[in-house]
Amino acid sequence: MYAKMPPMPRLLIIKTTSLGDVIHNLPVINDIRTQHPDMAIDWVVEENFADIPRLHPGVDNVMTVAMRRWRKQPFAAQTWREIAALKQQLQSRNYDLVLDTQGLLKSAMISRLAKAPHHGYDRHSIREPLAACLYNNKHKVSREQHAVPRIRHLAAQALGYPMPDNLPDYGIAATADISALQLPQNFVVGLHGSSRDSKLWPVDHWIALAAQLYTNGLALVLPWGSQAEHERALEIAAKSAQAIVLPRLGLNQLAAVIAAAHAAVGVDTGLMHLAVALKIPSVAIYTDTDPALTGIYPGAGSTAVNLGGRQQLPGVDEISRCLANHQLI
Repeated sequence: MYAKMPPMPRLLIIKTTSLGDVIHNLPVINDIRTQHPDMAIDWVVEENFADIPRLHPGVDNVMTVAMRRWRKQPFAAQTWREIAALKQQLQSRNYDLVLDTQGLLKSAMISRLAKAPHHGYDRHSIREPLAACLYNNKHKVSREQHAVPRIRHLAAQALGYPMPDNLPDYGIAATADISALQLPQNFVVGLHGSSRDSKLWPVDHWIALAAQLYTNGLALVLPWGSQAEHERALEIAAKSAQAIVLPRLGLNQLAAVIAAAHAAVGVDTGLMHLAVALKIPSVAIYTDTDPALTGIYPGAGSTAVNLGGRQQLPGVDEISRCLANHQLI
């Protein structure tokens, strides 16, 4: 049984990074709003990913940290000014509960800046057991489940309501104006970049996929975020009849491009989770990681398919069959 908590006016969520993890956290906003419709919900996130919680209308206030930048300049005056400003901001808002869904020592330390009861995973459930020592209230949540239901379980225990049995609702919509990009009417967005080369899909596979999409009246649109990704996109486009390389875009604009796509195909990257959150039919390609615990996770009204796994290389025909089976081409 869950002990029903009294109404709480203000909640702080700590979920700082990475992009996929931040997106995995979105469904708890709708879960909490269903149980506590009048609650004010604030979110602390890494500055590079702040646009994601800002897309959710259920988040009242987004505060940013810069842990990566601070670690590079730990003794800089600006670093300490920013940390002091964050502490003052958190302590001035009189939270009733702080929920750390990240489960790392750094996120637990951020949570301690706010004066309120702190909730998080217990030491058997958390990624960094030392972090559990910083919580007033510790909750047991199985690590043998996907990140999305795992976070939903934690929030349900912390706030005292039963675990919802519905599909998650990521609750976001893209709003940026991308009319200047003059995108084709029908296209698939190809999310080809990832943090590790071992997660990439071969360039010739992307070229072959672009050819198959072209025969079905679909263009392949290629975003990029680094010089290596730009060069890869240009190589794919140079050998494809209808592949388009986008200019470099911010996260808001890129979300709007993804939201306009017929479907999304991509490797193990946070942007694939964004596609699912935007309810775009998505096929994720895994070559070096196991999607069981962190793969794309379907929400209400969305299609999400994970192909491959560790030491696997899904072929072009497998991707095409998957798209055809879901009537996407």
